[in-house]
Amino acid sequence: MAASTRTLVRPAVLRTRKGRLVYWSVLAATLALFTVAFLVPLYWAATGAMKSSTELAQNPPSYVPAHWHPENYARAWREMDLTRYFLNTVLLAGGAWLVQLAVQVPAAYALSKLRPRFGNAVLGLMLVTLMMPATALLVPVYLTVVDVPLFDRNLINSPSAVWLPAAANAFNIYILKNFFDRVPDELLDAARIDGAGPLGTMWRIVLPLSRPILAVVSILSVVTAWKDFLWPLLVLPDPAKQPLSVFLQRVAQDTPLNSLVAGLVMASLPLIALFLVFQRQIVAGLGAGSLKG
Repeated sequence: MAASTRTLVRPAVLRTRKGRLVYWSVLAATLALFTVAFLVPLYWAATGAMKSSTELAQNPPSYVPAHWHPENYARAWREMDLTRYFLNTVLLAGGAWLVQLAVQVPAAYALSKLRPRFGNAVLGLMLVTLMMPATALLVPVYLTVVDVPLFDRNLINSPSAVWLPAAANAFNIYILKNFFDRVPDELLDAARIDGAGPLGTMWRIVLPLSRPILAVVSILSVVTAWKDFLWPLLVLPDPAKQPLSVFLQRVAQDTPLNSLVAGLVMASLPLIALFLVFQRQIVAGLGAGSLKG
């Protein structure tokens, strides 16, 4: 006998006119509520940047600018020299992304398919770090960056101070390992029979099958590095090397409010565009566990 699917609303209720009306009304109201919750802050920021400083600071606030000033965006970009800080942010986020993939993918593959001795213990120790508050790790990680063990180097004011700690992400390794666990071992055995080594098998067999989860991990890595504030503030004290998140906070007190809001909006646009471009990969990655042998 086929297993029945349990839902919040019984199929018998959905077959009635009243049931369908209530169901679609609740669904439409829920979607509208979530849409408003997400879009109103974006609208408020985008239009606030096009107000004068006086109108933006008035109480009660105006919901539509009395006078539109779209030139505020160009003026904010020019006066705050945002080109430099955008490039700084791209450098930090792009480098962190590459370093994370270079470290986390082989680590997850080794734990999943090579099954080294004490691999479960290593994975357990990694997962323990997820139970610790991020602030509790700031001091030991900072001391490590100030004096890198074995190499005796100080990474302060270097992009490596952001890149290298980003590689130690237990969550990404865990979700990558879970996906690799579902890759059929028969494919790997066939590659070994053809003479492929562990690295060749990972590169030619596992990674092409792992594009959805790699897209999700990449987006998480880039977003985390792009919006990070506290860690770049600590390890990049040189203002010329700071990302947008730190720079905008540093100049907030001396910058007109509308220019500051314009800078914040422009700083968030790449992340919004990244999501819109790769939303299909994100959805595919969420269902990555459906791979079967």
